[in-house]
Amino acid sequence: MTAILIAIGANLPSPGLTDPYTTCLASVAALRDLPHLNLRLISRWYRTEPIPRAPDQPDFCNGALLMQGGPDLDPENLLASLHAIEARFGRHRTIANAARPLDLDLIAIDQLIRSTAPILPHPRAHLRRFVLDPLCDIAPDWVHPQLHAPASALRARLMATDPQRITLW
Repeated sequence: MTAILIAIGANLPSPGLTDPYTTCLASVAALRDLPHLNLRLISRWYRTEPIPRAPDQPDFCNGALLMQGGPDLDPENLLASLHAIEARFGRHRTIANAARPLDLDLIAIDQLIRSTAPILPHPRAHLRRFVLDPLCDIAPDWVHPQLHAPASALRARLMATDPQRITLW
C-alpha cells in the first residue's frame, strides 16, 4: 500500500458551515469518500496565524491526514480530486496567501520525488510549522526523500527559528 500525506487548512468558513474547524472536519469526510483510498490517521487540529501575517485575516485551522492507496495511484488524479473537494467547499484560487475556506495540500506519496505537478514532496512543507506540527502527530518518522531527515527532526529544526504562534484548536 502507498502512504499519502495530506495537509488540511482553512481560515474562512465554507458556505453552510460555521467556522474553519467545521470545514476541516467536513473535508475529512469528503476525503474519506475518495475511491481506492483508506483513511488511516488524523492529526490533532491546530490554530495557526496566517503566514505572512495579515491583520485582516483570521487564524487558520490546520491538520493532516495519513491515507493509503494502491500501488497504481496516479498523483495527477489525486491532486485533481483534492482541488475538486476544495471547490466544493467554496475555494476560489485568487492571489497567493489569500484567506480561504479550504486548502488541501498533497505533501507526499511514500518516497516519491516529482519535479512536475504535483511536485513531491511538497516543495515548502519542510519550511512550515503549520504543516510539520500536525504531520508529526501522524507520521513523525516519515523521512523527507530529498532532505533525508524525518519529519520530527525537520520540525525540531524549524521550531528553533520559527516564531509562528501555534496552539491546539
